[in-house]
Amino acid sequence: MFPDATLAVTSAVGDAYRPADRGKHRNRHQLLTPGTAGRRGYRGGPSVKPILQLKGVGKTYRRGDERVDVLVDFDFTLDAGEFVVVTGPSGAGKSTLLHIAGGLDAPDSGTVAVAGQDVWSMSGGARAAFRRRNLGFVFQFFNLVPMLTAVENVSLPLVLDGMPARSADARAEELLERVGLGDRARHRPAELSGGQMQRVAVARALVARPSIILADEPTGNLDSHSSTEVLDLLRSLSDEDGAAVVMVTHDEAAARYGSRELHLVDGRASAIDAAPIGKP
Repeated sequence: MFPDATLAVTSAVGDAYRPADRGKHRNRHQLLTPGTAGRRGYRGGPSVKPILQLKGVGKTYRRGDERVDVLVDFDFTLDAGEFVVVTGPSGAGKSTLLHIAGGLDAPDSGTVAVAGQDVWSMSGGARAAFRRRNLGFVFQFFNLVPMLTAVENVSLPLVLDGMPARSADARAEELLERVGLGDRARHRPAELSGGQMQRVAVARALVARPSIILADEPTGNLDSHSSTEVLDLLRSLSDEDGAAVVMVTHDEAAARYGSRELHLVDGRASAIDAAPIGKP
């Protein structure tokens, strides 16, 4: 159904955009855990296992002779139905956090568990399959395959996972209807607006019914109207579907959509604030 080149450019499975696997594998303020005072938006009971848990995660890069600690002994817990907004200055480790949590970039130390499974103890192939089935990614630059229609972009993860094209397309069309693009299903990315392309990307992130959505600056290239549409959609996934959402943003208005805010500075959580529930 799709040209072989699709496998090299699609972000749907995460593989084309992840750094090469580099082996297997506390911050200043401990992150809130289920039942902790001040945690808002938590919907599970006290015995519910976190859907995502990072323990003691460290990540360092080299910049010439300089060592840059991007994440430092980092702990993070996420529950089903939470919408956590990650804020902080450029270079604080926000995108690195998403990439490590999503199995796209390996930590130098620590563990990452999704639904109780250690992501970085898996083989590369097993991890790719696990991502397709359990994690949805939304990127700032959409990462749609230009030669494919909207429905083909959305169905692509399912096709790569072995689902028959007809069944995959039916699921994709259902999601395009949900994001308000049922009438654009046969359009290619060049025929869509920025906001429409991002909604296609959100639909693609949802196609495998993942338990976690990881969104990296999803409104960074959108106007205010399109941003509101995308943020409303992401919030509904948390409120109505029970999906866990982690969103990186520099936008203060976007940050108010979260149920919890994690503020990063120099790879550490410098503050944890309860964000206002609901949109601004």
